[in-house]
Amino acid sequence: MSFNISEITIYPIKSLGGINLQEAIVEERGLKYDRRWVLADENNVFITQRQNEQMALIDVAIEETGLRVTHRLKRIAPLQIPFEPQTDINEQITIWDDVVRGIRVSDEADAWFTAVLGKKCSLFYQPDDSIRLTDPKYSITKEEHTSFSDGYPILIIGQTGLDELNAKLEEPVSMKRFRPNLVFTGGEAHIEDSWKYFTVGNAKLVGVKPCARCVLTTINPETAEKGKEPLRTLTQYRNVNNKILFGQNLLVVETGKISVGDELLMLDEK
Repeated sequence: MSFNISEITIYPIKSLGGINLQEAIVEERGLKYDRRWVLADENNVFITQRQNEQMALIDVAIEETGLRVTHRLKRIAPLQIPFEPQTDINEQITIWDDVVRGIRVSDEADAWFTAVLGKKCSLFYQPDDSIRLTDPKYSITKEEHTSFSDGYPILIIGQTGLDELNAKLEEPVSMKRFRPNLVFTGGEAHIEDSWKYFTVGNAKLVGVKPCARCVLTTINPETAEKGKEPLRTLTQYRNVNNKILFGQNLLVVETGKISVGDELLMLDEK
């Protein structure tokens, strides 16, 4: 049985639109540029589509000197975000149970997002020397760390799992609902639940914890409309200890380059 990468996606600014790639660099904290920026409110608490579903309508592109941010519907000039923050203002950003140091990007970025989202907020960047350790309960070395992701460097989902879900839904949903970094083909639905060590490209990864899903999956990424699916259907067959599982969280064992089409090779390591 073979497994191959069919999609690679990064989400440079947490909870905004993703960027599909043909290849990516796996760094210690995840794919390069993935969730290195985050929006936070006036209390420096992170903001996602859970609080403001309109974030789904904001797209992000990577250009030579930084990010280009646009709104899919509103007539507002694009925002250019240099890779290097334009301020030296460091703040402690609260994200779930963690506190992570971030650098405020610029007054221009804050004004743009405040205007678009209708709520005062600021954009922060996580510098290389800001280390956010992953949950020690699911750690291998106790030194793995991540970005402004929900908790782990990389999320992987099998296409067959989505196909099985869509066969049960009246209206199919896209993989965008689940915001994975990696999608693969091959195997039965949710085979990734049991994965441990494997290689892809010249990177080495390890599965540590199936991903528990939340209401963010009920927001249509194309329209920002809320509904009850797919959580309502997933509850019927993917509920484990009152958590709805879909996808597998990964830690990075060895960094490297991965590409669409790469084969995933399972390893016997314990």
